[in-house]
Amino acid sequence: MESPIQQYLEQLLAEVQHLGAGAPYDVHPAGREPRPEDFGICLATVDGRVYSVGVADQEFSIQSISKPFSYGLALADYGFEAVDEKVDVEPSGDPFNQISLAPVTGRPPNAMVNAGALAVAGMIRGAGGKSGVRRIVDTYSRFAGRDLTSSRSVFDVEIRQSDRNHSLAYLLSSVGIIENDPTRALEVYLRQCAVQVSCRDLALMAATLANGGTQPLTGEQVFEIDVVERVLSVMMTSGMYDDAGAWVSSVGMPAKSGVGGGTLAVLPGQAGLAVFSPPLDGHGNSVRGLETCRRLSTDMEMHFVRSARNGRSAVRITREISELPSRVRRTEEEAEVLERHGHRARIVEVTGDLFFAGTESLVRAVSELEDTVDFVVLDLRQVYDAGRLARQMITALQRQLAAAGRELVLVTGEEAPSLTVTDDAGPESSAPAVYQGLGEAVEHCEDALLDRYGTPAAAPERVPVTDSPALALLAGPERERLAELMEHRVHADGDVIRRVGQRFGGIHFIVAGRINTIATDPGGERVRLNTLGPGMTFGELALGTSDRQETTEKAVGDVELMVLTPEAIEALEAEDPGLALQLWRALTRDAYTLVDRYLREAAVRLTY
Repeated sequence: MESPIQQYLEQLLAEVQHLGAGAPYDVHPAGREPRPEDFGICLATVDGRVYSVGVADQEFSIQSISKPFSYGLALADYGFEAVDEKVDVEPSGDPFNQISLAPVTGRPPNAMVNAGALAVAGMIRGAGGKSGVRRIVDTYSRFAGRDLTSSRSVFDVEIRQSDRNHSLAYLLSSVGIIENDPTRALEVYLRQCAVQVSCRDLALMAATLANGGTQPLTGEQVFEIDVVERVLSVMMTSGMYDDAGAWVSSVGMPAKSGVGGGTLAVLPGQAGLAVFSPPLDGHGNSVRGLETCRRLSTDMEMHFVRSARNGRSAVRITREISELPSRVRRTEEEAEVLERHGHRARIVEVTGDLFFAGTESLVRAVSELEDTVDFVVLDLRQVYDAGRLARQMITALQRQLAAAGRELVLVTGEEAPSLTVTDDAGPESSAPAVYQGLGEAVEHCEDALLDRYGTPAAAPERVPVTDSPALALLAGPERERLAELMEHRVHADGDVIRRVGQRFGGIHFIVAGRINTIATDPGGERVRLNTLGPGMTFGELALGTSDRQETTEKAVGDVELMVLTPEAIEALEAEDPGLALQLWRALTRDAYTLVDRYLREAAVRLTY
């Protein structure tokens, strides 16, 4: 099933594509003019999942998006104090190519403007047999997870158009910020700007920063966390130049743009975002890139204030319902159907808060389920808070599942936030079933699976006592003899048939209707242990507990019983010891079958 997040990005691409403002950067090699209509969006999570739409794999020049990565390399090489002596960390409010330095120190305001980037480029040296440029390209490659290259033709064009940057380099040299050849520093800077990347590359580079410096796909620790912390801090305040204030308030993610048409944004701990669209505004930022980031931040609640409440992946585990069956005691025929088709219903347990990262992991878990899964149970009882995005995505999942003839079931508990489908679910999809307990939701799915894949015999409404599975070891005449000894009883809905503490009251065979077995948990709350149906028995376990009833048995709807009373059992043992022995053997076999099943279920629940 296609992820609703993927669908959202496709819709966003179509809506933002129509923006026609701005013009592409006019410095480029002959024959490589940017195409204004090119547009791509990529979103990469910290565990390496990449969502992409549009022009995602076309290469373009990284340009100024290179600045935070080279800044990080310099910090790793020299340490914070040494780099801070050359470049400040203050937002300037000036255009990216402003010719301006601090009046006393001569430092550029930050590493995101051209003056700061030139100062950083002047610091990066060769090492290990590699030139400074080679080390820069290798660093970018490690962030992207693939080998990148710097375009010679782009560099040749750029250096012919770099009088202003050349003057900045000489100005920095004149105050001792660049200690070596300023032209060499300029060349290093322009070589890094000429590195060719795709929108997908930038998304993974951003995701590496979001992941504390660890590349999501390769697992390599490219930068240490203290370096990442400094880089993202400067990006937040200065990455969008003189538009930084508006960016922080409306988007709220550390970001960097480039005149090549790229825009990169980082949601720490969660995801990296990249947009490619060549037309630029007056600040040198991509017009569609800005609008895409603003829309994503709002729609997916990616502003740092909202996202800060969210942890890592919200999906704890998924299981087939056959691993965690309901408390309904099924017939052998029903159990066989559920064993064969239990994989068609899956439980997805969700924990923590549902904002961007948690919602993305939930959506991914459901979208990646096999097409053979007919019923999806979202267990949301351990969700503490949820944003608008979570409700919208659950609505989208509900709509898609319903359109494919599949069903979404929600388990919310008593304290979980409201996470039902929103009003725009559409008339074609009914609201999902919502339960407070997981057992009820699993029972709902089991009943639906039996309806869909079972036979009429698999869900009997009435089972004569002579056909009871508990008496299967006995011959027909022996079962008839036992039936003659039983009392016929009927109960209305809600009747308490047996109560905790009562003495053994006989063996009850359910002919029709259902009965809930209720107990008291350690906290004093009454809980349903299971539900019994036609063909099942209860009451005999009291014989093993000092002849006292340990649970309450309550009728669900009208119930018809056949009861082998204590008096009838005593008479049977006196008059026909052989039949009495066969009865106890049959009941013991049935009890051991149930105990074995409950033990296996308990083992699964303990690990759940």
